[in-house]
Amino acid sequence: MKKLFIIVNLDTFFLSHRKEIALRARQKGFDVTIVAKDTGKGDEIKGLGLNFINLPINKAGLNLLEELKTFSYLYKLFKKEGPDIVHAVGMKTILWGGLAMRLSGIKRFVSAVCGLGVMFSPEYNKGLKRILSQSVLFVMKYIHRNDNTYCIFHNTEDMQMFISSKIIDEGHCVRTMGSGIDLKEYSYKPEIEAERLRVLFTARMVEDKGVLTLIEAANKLRDSYKDRVEFFLCGGLDTNPLAITRERLEALCDGTYIKWLGRRDDIQQLLESCHLFAFPSYYKEGLPKSCIEAAAVGRPIITCDSTGCRDTVIDGKTGFLIPAKDSDALAEKLRILFDDAALRREMGCNARKFAEEKFSIETVVQSHIDIYNSIV
Repeated sequence: MKKLFIIVNLDTFFLSHRKEIALRARQKGFDVTIVAKDTGKGDEIKGLGLNFINLPINKAGLNLLEELKTFSYLYKLFKKEGPDIVHAVGMKTILWGGLAMRLSGIKRFVSAVCGLGVMFSPEYNKGLKRILSQSVLFVMKYIHRNDNTYCIFHNTEDMQMFISSKIIDEGHCVRTMGSGIDLKEYSYKPEIEAERLRVLFTARMVEDKGVLTLIEAANKLRDSYKDRVEFFLCGGLDTNPLAITRERLEALCDGTYIKWLGRRDDIQQLLESCHLFAFPSYYKEGLPKSCIEAAAVGRPIITCDSTGCRDTVIDGKTGFLIPAKDSDALAEKLRILFDDAALRREMGCNARKFAEEKFSIETVVQSHIDIYNSIV
């Protein structure tokens, strides 16, 4: 039985974004081990019939000793266990997992670029930090120079950047529409009748996810809609360099018109109870799962015309695309949808059809199994 090691930063991310792939791989005869930081979900993963190993990793940290500890742990693990395939998901695990894989003699590697994230954002990519990001790209070239290496991308921009930077050949690139969505689990739900329209935002509380842009837009509409609308900000605090502090969030949210819910596990129920989904992220997304979940449930989406986000919306049909960091444009589109219930419902139906055409998890899972089989 071939050993497949899937390396991700957090156990929670695996469960939300990669579980179905691992279960299908096990069904197809692979001995699957998940390597991730255990935040309390390790036993749940084991309960699925998968092996689980706790990984020492700080997903947003830049402490050199911590980073070397992560690399050293993976190197020793690979030397001891000798997996047939290493599949690393996310930039940090690709970096250290890929380097450990090459130096330990593992020949088969799959990387999944789920967005280039903060390291390649304009706000971060300056001065010494730019040197760091360029160094990472150099190591990426070394990691991906192997015939039995494939790289999975969630959007075309990231894939073209890797190809043009000569990190990997085009023939070893695979494009999927994000992590996919179970269209049976996330079924279409007509919007509910309610005294207040509900706008939902779900993401980590990080500036470049567009949290502050949404709050600014909400405040611009406050006088006209404070008694008719409520904004729900759903997401936990983060260690990202651009994270928003608890104190600032609590100062910006009044608890009535704008509510911060913190981290929640009932996202599907929140989507079903909302009337539209706002996600003004200018983060270098892969393809945001929050948007495809909203589309599957049948909610119009307002998001930015930016990397990853633009692939989740047909502008004017399933929602609206707006310029990044433009709270005026966001407020305008929110106003349109607040005042036109028929348009909301039409866009919601179109969003569901779009999800059925593009975002089925079955297609994403099969793409991964095909890659595993091809390199084995």
